[in-house]
Amino acid sequence: QVQLVESGGGLVESGGSLRLSCAASGRTLSRYGMAWFRQAPGKEHEFVATISWSGGSIDYADSVKGRFTISRLNAKNTVYLQMNSLKSEDTAVYYCAAKRWGLATLNDYDYRGQGTQVTVSS
Repeated sequence: QVQLVESGGGLVESGGSLRLSCAASGRTLSRYGMAWFRQAPGKEHEFVATISWSGGSIDYADSVKGRFTISRLNAKNTVYLQMNSLKSEDTAVYYCAAKRWGLATLNDYDYRGQGTQVTVSS
């Protein structure tokens, strides 16, 4: 069993930056592909970014390419999402998810955290 806890959300002005963290306990994250998703009010869950267990494969949603960066530090059992040039449309609850030995996707993961709220004021 893996427990995932997101942190780092908050209120930021448009154009600002935030760094989200996803800390894992229970098992080492080094065997898991990790992803970030988000859900805006009244909308479906949306894929944001994914990173393979080795860090060698990374992908982003078109809406965040060039602004967000996903990274991982297996020694700290933590995955990060650096978010720059934030826009009001980035406002959402952000979740991290884990997939053992695979790439976590919106519809394929083993564990997911409870989420952290990001609010971008315009």
